[in-house]
Amino acid sequence: MKNILYVLPFAFLGLPAMAQDDAKLIEKAKKIHAKAFTLDTHADTPMRMVGKGFDISKDNTPASPTGMDSKIDFPRMKKGGLDGIFFAVYQGQGPRTPEANAKVQQMAMTILDSIHAQVGRYPGLAKVVTSPEEVPALEKAGKRSIFIGVENGYQIGNDITMLQKFYDRGVRYMTLCHSYNNDICDSSTDPKGAEYNGLSPFGEKVVAEMNRLGMIIDISHVSDSTVWDLIKRSKAPIVATHSDAWALCQHPRNLNDNLLKEIAKKGGVVQLNLLSSYIITAPANPERDAAVAEIRKKYTGTLSEEQTRAMRTEMRELNKKFPLPLATVKNAIDHLDHFVKIMGVDHVGIGGDLDGGGYLADCFDISQYENLTVEMVRRGYSEKDLRKIWSGNFFRVMKDVRKIGEKIRAEGALVVGN
Repeated sequence: MKNILYVLPFAFLGLPAMAQDDAKLIEKAKKIHAKAFTLDTHADTPMRMVGKGFDISKDNTPASPTGMDSKIDFPRMKKGGLDGIFFAVYQGQGPRTPEANAKVQQMAMTILDSIHAQVGRYPGLAKVVTSPEEVPALEKAGKRSIFIGVENGYQIGNDITMLQKFYDRGVRYMTLCHSYNNDICDSSTDPKGAEYNGLSPFGEKVVAEMNRLGMIIDISHVSDSTVWDLIKRSKAPIVATHSDAWALCQHPRNLNDNLLKEIAKKGGVVQLNLLSSYIITAPANPERDAAVAEIRKKYTGTLSEEQTRAMRTEMRELNKKFPLPLATVKNAIDHLDHFVKIMGVDHVGIGGDLDGGGYLADCFDISQYENLTVEMVRRGYSEKDLRKIWSGNFFRVMKDVRKIGEKIRAEGALVVGN
């Protein structure tokens, strides 16, 4: 069970009226946070699970003895009151060849093995789950619910049967692409620009098969034209597991108001990303941009443990040399407010992208997630609203996508061929 901070009435004695009010608000927010089922829909922690030395049952902050430079582990999930999380099976874009596809698919299965092994090692702390119906019992027992997604459809190559294999291993969403175009669709950030102006012919088959399986389609990272294609073609709601609002920060990864409205009409959700460069506009720095591009170019496709460590070291050094301004919790909730204004409170949630670059000046890791709830309460969000934002909305979509898949299968739709 979560720890609830009870503040006795005499603790307020002698405080100015405004301070008393704020202390009461924080107490209220902490109680709501403790009672709600809190879910984060995107984290890149599995990249650390594949290597040696990472133990999710122990505190892995940079200052800890493990020094694994991670923002997520079971002790800090408990401290931050986070009940559930989607761990992403992520690999960066590599060559689109049969040899590269085979290698990346094998590595995807290795990452899945690592997730199941790490979580399975601590049955008293957490369990891998695939449906919202499984979480109440785990929450009651004080255990974390671990869901799995795949980030970057490059990992299926052009083999559509990989979707069934992923689903059978517990995967419940797939982000169709990452920073570059792949065989499925166009990315929002490929420097070469559009390849298909949306979905490829193969991508259309992928959408149909994901609908059939009951696997959620994640639009984070895809181009606007791809989102429009998905709005037209998907029989099920679509989601953005970790994205922000274009109206507040004109980053190509962010979603404009027209797309937000259509995603909501389709029954989908957009989950708030906590990556600073998507929340606030950083000063132009061509030298930094060029250095980041070189690192991305250098480390593509399936990376060895040594390559992964080298990449993290280079990124840390880059961030020291070219520090970026960090967004705050207030900046982040500005984006959530905008989502609610455009889409309604039934279509928003939280997907922090921690261990993938997401963190804020005053929400550095998962242990500080209460700060998000405190700010939302300050802005007038009710307990009912917060229950929806923290998990209710996403769980509704999970159930809707599953039901649509069941209907398609009952109608006898065949597995889509290559």
